[in-house]
Formats: sequence, structure tokens, C-alpha cells
Amino acid sequence: MFTRKKFLKKLKNILEGAFFTFTLFPILSELTEAAETKSEFDLIALKGGKGPDDLFRRGISYLGGMGRFVKKGQSVLVKPNIGWDRTPEYGANTDPVLISAIVKECFKAGASEVYVFDHTCDSWKSCYKNSKIEENAKNSGAKVVPANSKDYYIKESIPRGKVLKEALVHKLFMQCDVVINVPVLKHHSSTGITASMKNLMGVVWDRYEWHRKDLHQCIADFSTLRKPDLCVLDGWRVMVKNGPRGYSTSDIIKYEYLFISADPVAIDSAGAAVLASAGAISGKSEDIRHIKIARENGLGRTDLDKMNIKRITI
Repeated sequence: MFTRKKFLKKLKNILEGAFFTFTLFPILSELTEAAETKSEFDLIALKGGKGPDDLFRRGISYLGGMGRFVKKGQSVLVKPNIGWDRTPEYGANTDPVLISAIVKECFKAGASEVYVFDHTCDSWKSCYKNSKIEENAKNSGAKVVPANSKDYYIKESIPRGKVLKEALVHKLFMQCDVVINVPVLKHHSSTGITASMKNLMGVVWDRYEWHRKDLHQCIADFSTLRKPDLCVLDGWRVMVKNGPRGYSTSDIIKYEYLFISADPVAIDSAGAAVLASAGAISGKSEDIRHIKIARENGLGRTDLDKMNIKRITI
């Protein structure tokens, strides 16, 4: 039964989420083109533009450009969410044009090789094809590789793990010089949110072990193994209900957001603020337990109101 008390609590959560979203995109946001190039920003928050690829090209310069993260001759893993046999308009996977833009920027910075993969939930061939990520990534020069066989994985110990002490991890996640994590922002029925830290479940073999144990703790534990060099959160189409797969395009709000940061906790906190403003989750970012644990483990920040955020509205 939906009582008055429950209604007021839900309304409070929505208003709090809207407030934090407002801190990301206040009414008087700057209309920015190519102004200064800096690297001291904690988070780049973009809205509008022609597409997420356009936003990425505009936004990365404010963290010092892709050359800050990718050096000449380095190998790069670009890790999207390709988990579901869905076409782009459903928002279940990372937008393919965003992946294309990131791959191209890696090569411009001097990358020797760029790899793309995900350990999918649905049939991997269908996911790769229908998400359009395989096509876009290959056309941009990336090597799109499978992750559907245990042969691709190696056992890694997780010294700082509280519950997750070891995992079978895709070789490329450990071997590539640079890891760029590119999740899509979505509601998730088990964790409330799926964003950058949860997206790393796509580089392990037995993710169902995480569900059998303590999912939030395992997400935070695994995040201590290797911190991605850069996180790019796709908020162009945001699934605000029935995640992580969704039922229809009615589960989507087209926010036209993109967030870029070297801090996975900060970027997930921004994502949580967006979902809270839509009423998709309750409370603030630290009410999402894996975000709170990660912050306590020193993996990043959750205090959006104190961060140096570059806001760009196109």
C-alpha cells in the first residue's frame, strides 16, 4: 500500500536528487566551446550537443586531452557495456558512436592497439552486432574480441578484497597499458544503479559468484584490483526503470548527459544524482552501498558539492 509516509519519502528523495543534479547543471551553466585546457577538474559534466561523441570530443580537453591518459605505443582497453541484445535506442548498452569517438581519440594520442570487449549476459554475438558497438569500434580501428570462453581469463588475487579474494579476470584487463571504462547509466534492480564500478563485472568470468556473496561488497572489492585510468559515463539515454535490460523505450529518459572523470566514485556519484532526480533510486550516492564502500576504501570522492566540476551545456 502506497501510504502518505511513503509518498513523502519518495518526494524527498526526488527533490534531493534534483538538487544534486542542479549542482551539475545549474540554470546559468556556461556555454563553452574550446576555452582553457586544464587537468585539475574532478569531473566534467556535459549536456546537449549533437550526440555523446560530440560531448566526449568537447569534454576530454578539460582533463588535459586524451594524451594525458594514452601515450604513444601503448595498448588500450575500451570497456563498454555490451551486455544485452538490444539496439541503441533502448539504452541498455553504451552508445556505439561514443565508443567510436573514444577509440579514434586513443589512436590520435598514439595508441598502438585498442581493444573492445564485454562479457555479455545475452548471446555475445547478438549483443556485439545489435548494439552496433562491434561495427562502430571496428570501423574506428579497434580490435573487438570475445569474452565468452574461460580460456580468455586468468586468476588474479585481490589483496584488499573483504569478500572477493580472487577472480578470473579477462587477460586484456590486466595486460593493456591503459583501461578506459565506458558504462551506460542505468537503473539496476539489484544495486539501484549500474555505472562505472559495476560495469567492471563485464571483465570477470563468474559474476554470478558476486550475486551469491555480497554484490555491493564484491563490486567495491574488485574496484581495488585495478582502477581504470579514465571513466566516461554515457548518460545520453538513461534507463530509469526496469534495469538493467529494460522492457521498452518508455524506460528511457533522453537526458543528453555525459560525464568524464579519472575518479570512478565521483562519476558514479554523479550518475546516482541523475537517477535520484528521476525517482529511480532512493537517497543520495552514499545510500548505494558499493559507492559508499569504495569511498571508504579511498577509491574516490562522493562530495559533488565540493568537487571542482567543469559544467558544459551546449
